[in-house]
Amino acid sequence: MTTLHEHLAAWSAADPKRLPLADTIEIIASAAAHLATVIAQGPLAGDVSRVLGDSADDDGQKALDAYANILFIDRLRAAPVAAVVSEEENEPVVLNPGGMLAVALDPLDGSNNIDVDAPLGTVFSVLPAKAPGAPQSSLFLVPGSLQLAAGFVLYGPHTSLVLTMGDGVNIFTLDRKHDVFVLTRSAVEIPPGRREYAINASNARHWPLPVRAFVEECVAGRDGPRGVDYNTRWLGAVVAEAFRILVHGGIYLYPGDVRPGYRRGRLRLLYEASPIAFLVEQAGGTATDGYTRTLDIVPTQIHEQAPLIFGSKDKVERLIEIYTESVPQAGQRPLFATRGLFKS
Repeated sequence: MTTLHEHLAAWSAADPKRLPLADTIEIIASAAAHLATVIAQGPLAGDVSRVLGDSADDDGQKALDAYANILFIDRLRAAPVAAVVSEEENEPVVLNPGGMLAVALDPLDGSNNIDVDAPLGTVFSVLPAKAPGAPQSSLFLVPGSLQLAAGFVLYGPHTSLVLTMGDGVNIFTLDRKHDVFVLTRSAVEIPPGRREYAINASNARHWPLPVRAFVEECVAGRDGPRGVDYNTRWLGAVVAEAFRILVHGGIYLYPGDVRPGYRRGRLRLLYEASPIAFLVEQAGGTATDGYTRTLDIVPTQIHEQAPLIFGSKDKVERLIEIYTESVPQAGQRPLFATRGLFKS
C-alpha cells in the first residue's frame, strides 16, 4: 500500500520544482493526523466546544477552532510558505517572507457539529507566492484556477485526506496504528446520475428563484419534469458533503439569498469554495456560483464570501440553465403558490 509520503516522493521526483509543494502537503497532513487524534477523544480532550469569542461566521469561535488554527499555522512555519490565510485570523499570518507558496485554510469546518459527534473537516488551498516582499494579502487575491494544490480532511468514522495537485483526485485514509495516510482510492471521478441533492431547506423562503425552481423539480420527483424521485441530504459540514459527492455523485447548493449578510452565501471563497471547486473539477464535476465558474472568480478581500453549487456535471449544468433562463416568479409554480409546499 502506498503512503502519502511515498506518493508525494514519487510525484516530486519527476520535477525537483515540485518538492516545496510536496513538503507543504506533508506538513498539512501531519497536522491533520494530530488533530484527528484530538477530535477522536471527544470530551476526553476537554471542553473543546466552549465558545471563546466572536468568529467570522457569527457562530462563535470554539476552543477546537482555536486549537486547530494554532496547530496548522505552527506546523506550517517549517514549510516554504510565505503567508497563511486562515478563517480564524483577520489578516494573513506571515511565516517565511521568502517562501515560494501561500496557503489558505479553514482549520476546522463544521465546528457546530462538535457537540453532536457529527463530521468535521479541514479545507486547504495552496497558491504560488509569485511576488516575494509584496503585501501578503495580494498573494491570495487571484483566481482559484491558479491553485497548485487543494484538498480537505474529513474527520468521520475514519479520517480521509482528499487531495489534488492538478492531476486528478486521490483519497488517502489515516492509518491510526502507524499515524500515516495511505492511498485508498485514486483517479476519483464523480459518478453521474445520482438522485441526491444537499441544501439547507429551512432557508427555502430566502432562496433565489433559480434555486427554488431546481429544488422544486427535485421535490416533484417522478411526477415532475425529471421523472425520478430524489433524496435530500444536509450534514452541516461542506467537507462531508463534498466527500459524499466525490464518491457517490449528486449536487450541493449553498446559494446566496436575500437575508442580510447572505447575499453572497456564507462560504469563504479562498479557503472553502475555491479548493472544493478545484477538487470537483479534477474529478469531472462542475462548480459555480450560478453565473460564473467558481475557479474564475477573483477575490477582492481574503475573507470574501461566495455562493457555491457543485457536483455531478449533469445536475449543475441543469441549474446553470435555469439561472440563464429567467425563470418565472416562484408564486407561479405549484410548490411555491399561495397554498403550496412553502406557504401556509
